[in-house]
Amino acid sequence: MPNQAVVGATPDPIPVTLLVDHDADTRRMYAEYLTHASVAIEEAEDGREALAKAITHRPNIVVTDTRLPGMSGFDLCTLLRADEVTRDIPVVFVTGDAVGTELRHAEDVGADAILVKPCLPETLYVEIRRLLTESAELRSRARAARARVKEQLDRSERLLTASRQQAARRLTLSRAHVRQQTTAPAMTPPTLVCPSCDRPLTYTRSHTGGVNAHSAEQWDYYECGGGCGTFQYRQRTRKLRKVS
Repeated sequence: MPNQAVVGATPDPIPVTLLVDHDADTRRMYAEYLTHASVAIEEAEDGREALAKAITHRPNIVVTDTRLPGMSGFDLCTLLRADEVTRDIPVVFVTGDAVGTELRHAEDVGADAILVKPCLPETLYVEIRRLLTESAELRSRARAARARVKEQLDRSERLLTASRQQAARRLTLSRAHVRQQTTAPAMTPPTLVCPSCDRPLTYTRSHTGGVNAHSAEQWDYYECGGGCGTFQYRQRTRKLRKVS
């Protein structure tokens, strides 16, 4: 949608959103609402068409489903982030796959926002305006912070694998499910960073237990030196969450 020239004024450029979804009705629903909200629309029904349009037309933002014909939305986002022409374009996933693995995958490939279907057009519009208001530098820093956390967790996972192998040889069945607080747990607490301020977390203690010897559990607790609070890391699921 072209801008209309106004004599004596320099109007703000109309933001262009590239809508990517194999379902034409879904694209039409979002396109009608966003057009009325003064957002110009480009459409693509598969990942390859979307990649070509993103490189050629340089939209202000890309809104895509994760499941696309030919090339998935994950692959599309990965390629957009790898190209210097498109790497700073915000990417929003609107997906029906609300499971944790799919959401983590979306973050890993560089998504700036993830919305779960059914998603109202007005909800999508609010997210588009938020991302367009943020600077490219802020979005890049946020993605870099998520990448550092993922790298840290991957490194911890490798260490945990070796630690669990040692612990399995060391623990007896009678001790495996004893519930206790300790600062010397069987499984070595990983080195982690705060997901809020990116500072190193300080390990304080562990809680060990489990219902039986075959379902041993260990929760490690950390404090953030930046004042963000207390965090809990569950060894079995390798998930970090804030508890206070």
